[in-house]
Amino acid sequence: MADEQEQPWRIPPIVQELAAGVQEPPSRYMVREKDRPVVGVPMPEPIPVVDLSRLSALQNWGLFLAVGHGIEPGLLAEMMKVSRGFFDLPLAEKQKHSNLVNGKEFRLQGYGGDMVVAEDQVLDWCDRLCLVSPQPLADASSFLQVQQQLLLHPWPLLAYTVKCREVAGVVFGIMAKLLGLPEGYFVDAMGEESTTYAKLNYYPSCPKPEHVLGLKPHSDGSLLTVIVVDDDDGDAGVWYDVPVVPGALLVNAGDTIESPVHRVVTNAERERVSLAMFYALDLEKEIEPAPELVGEEKPRRYGKVKTKDYVAQLLETYARGVRTIDTLKISMPTLQGQPELASLVISTIGSQQPTEVDYRDGIRLLSANC
Repeated sequence: MADEQEQPWRIPPIVQELAAGVQEPPSRYMVREKDRPVVGVPMPEPIPVVDLSRLSALQNWGLFLAVGHGIEPGLLAEMMKVSRGFFDLPLAEKQKHSNLVNGKEFRLQGYGGDMVVAEDQVLDWCDRLCLVSPQPLADASSFLQVQQQLLLHPWPLLAYTVKCREVAGVVFGIMAKLLGLPEGYFVDAMGEESTTYAKLNYYPSCPKPEHVLGLKPHSDGSLLTVIVVDDDDGDAGVWYDVPVVPGALLVNAGDTIESPVHRVVTNAERERVSLAMFYALDLEKEIEPAPELVGEEKPRRYGKVKTKDYVAQLLETYARGVRTIDTLKISMPTLQGQPELASLVISTIGSQQPTEVDYRDGIRLLSANC
């Protein structure tokens, strides 16, 4: 039997190069007709745009657009400029930082596409650069080292990482208060060796955007995700558009709280760039429902798992189009009046089912079963 790693279908194309020379997406990118993106329907209520000092939106949506976050517009603009600049580099330069070891073995950090686990897997219309910094929360200097290794031009990632971490800290404190937990609960839960992931996403324009997805439906395996996108406008539940608000950050909860299911759709007119910062727990920590929020009347619905095992499983389940969190559900009869627990570190923020959101043109959301 040939070595699995020698099978050519395991090496995903670079979408940016592919998009420049095709009249329609190759079949590997075509999603099933029932999963194809359509124009979002009117929302029952608008996506919250909130000042961080008045945060309560996570109770209803699992995400919000944050203004008043304290990050200077100039820093946001510079981050997007140099992020786009990376994707403008010649292909040979970008591939020096490939996420395929020896051109075969997939790793999370680096440039390229997703892990490919099946020949018939539907691929995302997206290229990425992912950087991983397993350092204490107060120390973002490892990103500076990664920047020097991976990028060929000055990049203000260190300053941006520090500022985003401050935003995340504010959100963590408010989330804890909403749940009746100590203000430092989530910061303490992350541990001293928590991991920060920075992921730059590039979505080329697509000749048939209605047939592909920039990112397939998924939820984030983090505790919290903070996303900035270009300011230009560009089955199970109903998909809603997330508006683009200049200067705002999109903040959404990860699986370890209550993650909205989301996807990214493309367009035929222009490419898009986004930068997502994922804040995850210490890889050696165990994820489980918060003891303070479960009991006889609110039994736990999810099992316990080590963070590093959850992250490893996340890559493969995403490739297969499955939510990792669903693999941890404990089989039990549904209790009358009890909301389905939609998180691991805590029970639930609100009483709704997980929100599903559609990120159009770089960021859009799907809202669930409304």
